[in-house]
Amino acid sequence: MLVRQAVSVLNVTSETVEALRVKMDQTASQMPEYDVVLSMDGVGPTLGPQLIAEIGDVTRFEHRGALTAFVGVDPRKKESGDYERRSNPTTKKGSPRLRKTLFQIMDGLIQRSPQDNPVYAFMDKKRAEGKPYYVYMTAGANKFLRIYYGKVNAFLAPKEDAEAEADESDS
Repeated sequence: MLVRQAVSVLNVTSETVEALRVKMDQTASQMPEYDVVLSMDGVGPTLGPQLIAEIGDVTRFEHRGALTAFVGVDPRKKESGDYERRSNPTTKKGSPRLRKTLFQIMDGLIQRSPQDNPVYAFMDKKRAEGKPYYVYMTAGANKFLRIYYGKVNAFLAPKEDAEAEADESDS
């Protein structure tokens, strides 16, 4: 009886999670950058909406380094006089949920090993150099975010320019 009850609770929980995932996907699909984000290798209907929701409006970042700093996958600086640290840990200032989403994307890339993907090629190069797991995963997440910033910003920029021109012509 307890096993049947546990299975029943598990089934209800699974249905609820799936309904929430579908709702997240429907909501995210209304965002203009949705198709651009989902076209990126490693991003699907589950991780795409998470990525869009956690990052928000990418145009609020002045440059790609600001996005990586927001997420917390940028290396911390530690210098004093002539001393310069060789190995710098990441800042981890941003959302841990966003970093987890990025690591899930990186893990998916490693499992599929798409040789033509620049992020996978970069992580594979770091692995071949003997870098630890966390180092090459963080470096891959950093590179992925730079590409994300470039693609989404390039997609949104023409629309913002067109809206600004329309506002000027209305005046």
